[in-house]
Amino acid sequence: MDLSSLKPAAGSVKTRKRIGRGPGSGLGGTSTRGHKGAKSRSGYSRKIGFEGGQMPLQRRLPKFGFKNINRVEFKAVNICDLQKLAETANVSEIDVKVLSEAGLVSAKDRIKILGDGNLSAKLTVSAHAFSKSAVKAIEAVGGNVVIVK
Repeated sequence: MDLSSLKPAAGSVKTRKRIGRGPGSGLGGTSTRGHKGAKSRSGYSRKIGFEGGQMPLQRRLPKFGFKNINRVEFKAVNICDLQKLAETANVSEIDVKVLSEAGLVSAKDRIKILGDGNLSAKLTVSAHAFSKSAVKAIEAVGGNVVIVK
């Protein structure tokens, strides 16, 4: 046996359909595109969402809602998370930097402290916004609230 006698397995390789190579090939003339119409023309490409002239889905469904371009997105952090952080990291002042180092938020997030959970540590908390219940809970244990701009 030598390399010149190697062949692929029988039936594993199909010959490519050579369309548009004259009438003798059997695939000339319309070149498998049928007669007339947009799909038979060169350069044809169907529009995204085109359904053959039927009213497309994106036009059948009604529009609703809107995006408020002035919306300010906050990352929520509960006071139970602050309590855990105070116990594990042994800190008395919590700000954006401490929260991002702990992995609770990213450095660019705007942070809102929410009042879910219990707080027993006396903390000075700096954040962009606070809920009323969070302010009440932090001040109840003798802590301070600082709003960052």
